[in-house]
Amino acid sequence: MSFTMDDSRPIFQQIAERIENDILEGVLPEESQVPSTNQFAAFYQINPATVLKGVNLLVDQQILYKKRGIGMFVASGVREKIVENRKERFYEQYVVAMVREAEKLGITADQLTDMIRRKETGQ
Repeated sequence: MSFTMDDSRPIFQQIAERIENDILEGVLPEESQVPSTNQFAAFYQINPATVLKGVNLLVDQQILYKKRGIGMFVASGVREKIVENRKERFYEQYVVAMVREAEKLGITADQLTDMIRRKETGQ
């Protein structure tokens, strides 16, 4: 459970993303219990209400669910859901922005593809 807080984004979103990362990396397998809001709050030295807001974001997305009196758990089949959500966000945040910038600079789709391949090969 280690990551560095980013001052440019709300902490509750970062907590939700950290939990998602742990699911993607297998640290939190499906049907496993998520650390409590108090554990998160103590570990990151933040307000428990902030943690709860991040956890509730994942509950709203049906990534986590609550077992009354026990705690929060990772739902079944959510890894694929997280991957698909992140692919869509990646497309919107990076690909669309990159293509727009390429268009401004007069970079063709073929040239852009060549640039990506050049990065892949380390040239």
